[in-house]
Parts: sequence; structure tokens; C-alpha cells
Amino acid sequence: MVARLVIAAPSSGSGKTTVATGLMAAFAAAGLAVSPHKVGPDYIDPGYHALATGRPGRNLDAYLCGPELIAPLFAHGAAGCDVAVVEGVMGMYDGASGQGELASTAQVAKLLRAPVVLVVDASSQSRSVAALVHGFASWDPEVRIGGVILNKVGSARHEELLREALDASGVPVLGALRRERQVRTPSRHLGLVPVAERRAEAVDAVAALAEQVRVGCDLEAVLALARSAPELGVAAWDPAEAGAETVAGVVSGRPVVAVASGAAFTFSYAEHSELLAAAGAEVVPFDPLRDESLPEGTRGLVIGGGFPEVYAPELSGNEPLRKAVAELALSGAPVAAECAGLLYLSRSLDGQPMCGVLDAEARMSQRLTLGYREAVAVSESSLAAVGTRLRGHEFHRTVIEPGAGAAPAWGMHLPERRVEGFVQLGVHASYLHTHWAAEPGMAKRFVERCAG
Repeated sequence: MVARLVIAAPSSGSGKTTVATGLMAAFAAAGLAVSPHKVGPDYIDPGYHALATGRPGRNLDAYLCGPELIAPLFAHGAAGCDVAVVEGVMGMYDGASGQGELASTAQVAKLLRAPVVLVVDASSQSRSVAALVHGFASWDPEVRIGGVILNKVGSARHEELLREALDASGVPVLGALRRERQVRTPSRHLGLVPVAERRAEAVDAVAALAEQVRVGCDLEAVLALARSAPELGVAAWDPAEAGAETVAGVVSGRPVVAVASGAAFTFSYAEHSELLAAAGAEVVPFDPLRDESLPEGTRGLVIGGGFPEVYAPELSGNEPLRKAVAELALSGAPVAAECAGLLYLSRSLDGQPMCGVLDAEARMSQRLTLGYREAVAVSESSLAAVGTRLRGHEFHRTVIEPGAGAAPAWGMHLPERRVEGFVQLGVHASYLHTHWAAEPGMAKRFVERCAG
């Protein structure tokens, strides 16, 4: 059994990432093997979690993957670890819009049978904190709030008042973090700046978070709470048993699938590469900012999300790689591109030439497109058969103006009916972020096409 706990909060901005990342790093520094997890579709926080623990940050999204996969995916990621820390999303009871508790931190905590540490921004309250904690602790009797960490505490006297107020709540105070010691982490249009873009500074920031949590929290009490979690009683998810087993008799050798990485393409789920490998591919990362050619023997290409808009001049300047990507795509080889990958395959991004695979122009916009989506594949592609249904997530501040020559990839059902994306030759490109664990046959199909 893996000791585990969930870090939740009454609302966004309370300090979940500060506390979760700090706890992960502090436990790791104490010699524990720590498994890091994040509720929801967020790609950026798991990068900091990975830096804190030395293990892949993994997402637990009950909307994208379904509630039934949350515990198995958790058990897969946490195998062999001493403790798992799960950072929540938004407010504890906030989930997919109009879907009740679905995809909320509270739902994930219940699915994992994990105790919750509630992080409270105490900067503008004293005695009222007791009413707040009482409300959250009593709202859903199936959610066990095992402790509170007070964040942005102003002074020793302020901390004393907060602790006095919480004495009668029955929820122990596990720590208090001072306002003047807050660690600053830079943000921009889609949240925190990813680790890959500021690694040296991120290392220092994570170390500072670990020290802040070590000084301000009772780590032994937090660990004892995590160890109080009961047996989970589920089999760990396995990519080979999930429907993406090696395609016997079809795969000749292990076809190389190149996966975009580096500072411009940081958005990916660890399970995608695991599914591709289980299906028989040799997964080889490459950096479009630095590498002037695709990995030797590339038979397929996966380009996930990230921030190509930040690196448009550098991506455009790597003309040899742009030509190599275009040649591969025009040969009919399988190419799966999500969001940033879609922009990279377009003719241009903010006026900078891109790969020119798709007859489309991309540009930055003031409008944020954000939310869960229901989708069905409307064109046969290297990634999905017509009629394949799944759930995805959009998160971007760019727009793309399509030309001609490609069929749409998805028919969307939420928030409105529309078609989206591109399918041409072996290319499947879309703004939609998907989690292949929900539809592992897509990885198998993709590798089959690479081997064909």
C-alpha cells in the first residue's frame, strides 16, 4: 500500500502548488520515494512535481479518462513509492462545468480513498477560518479532511489567532506558511512558466519551496496522515493490458516514433509514450528548437502541446527540421499533432514560417479558449477510426484560419456543435488535448500505421 494524500483548497490561488510541490520536494530530500500527481488536465504543474521528485508528474482526470481509471492510473504511477502527493485543481468541490462532482478534487480523493490536506489562504481572516474549514469538512461526509495548512500568514500573532480559532474545529493544523517567505514563480498567458524554459531558476524555486514547507509544516504529522490511508484494492493500470499490446505479425522491428520535446513542446502525458512503447514503437524524443533533423529511421511523429508562440522565431529559424517534418508528413507517414503541434504544422504562426504541412495561418489572440470537450472522430485517420468517441480539453490563446485541402478531425458536442482540426494523408492535427489511456486503441492504431 502506498501512503497518499490529496492537497486541496477552497479556491484557486490559495497555494496548492506551493504546498504540494514543497511537500514533494521535502519528502524526497528526506530520502522518500515520492510519486507526484495532479488532478485535472494541467501540464505545467506536473513539470515542477517531476523536478521535485525525480519521477514523472502524472495527471488524474476523471473527465478525460473516466472515474474508473483514476485509481488504476494512480497505482501505476505510484508503484514502488513510499508516499504519493496529489495536487488538486481549483476549489476542492469544483469540477467539470454542469457535471456535478465529476473531475473535482473531492471526487478524486474519494476514488483514491485518500485523506485531504486543506490549504487555506489566511491573509485576510482570523476567526472566520474555523467556519470556512468546518464548512468544507462537513459538506461531503465521504471526503476526509485530515488537516489544514495555513498559507500567507502575516505574523506570529496572526498565526496564534488562526490556531486558536481552529482548536475547536476538530481539524488539526499541520503547518503555517508566512506571507513574507512566499516563493515567487513567474507566470504568463497560460499559467506558470514551464520548468523546461527556466530549469536553473526552477531548481532553485523548488528547493526554496521545500525549505519553506520544512520550516512551516509538521512533516511527520503530514506523513502520518498519508500513511493512514486504507488499502486501495485495485490493480495498477498497465499499458500492455490496456489494449495497446504489441501488434504481433505487423510490427517489423520497432518503428521509430519521434516525439517533440524541449522548451517549446512541454505538454504531454507520460502514458502516451508508454502506450506507444507497449504497442511496439521505439519512442525517441527530439527538440524542434535544437535538432536539425528527425531521429534516424523516423516512421511516425507525435507533436504535443506547449508554447510555440513564445518560440516562433527560433522554430521558424530551424529550416532544416521544418523541411524534414514537411517531407515526412507529405510522404503519408502518421503524424499526431495537438494544439502546439497544430500551430507548428501550419504555414505560419504570427507571420513566422512554420512547416507548411497544413493550409492554415495561426496567430495569437486576446481570447482564451478553455474547457472540456466531447468529441467524435468525423474523418478516418492514422489516430482514430470514424465514430471514435472521447473527451478532450482545449487550452489556448491562438486562433487558426484554415484554407483548403483537409478534412476535419473532430465533431465537437460541447460547448457547442462544430467541427475542428485537420486530417490529410497521415496527419491528424487538432487543438484538442486528449488522454490516450481513455482510448488506448489509438496508440495501437498509430503504431500499426507506422509499421505498415
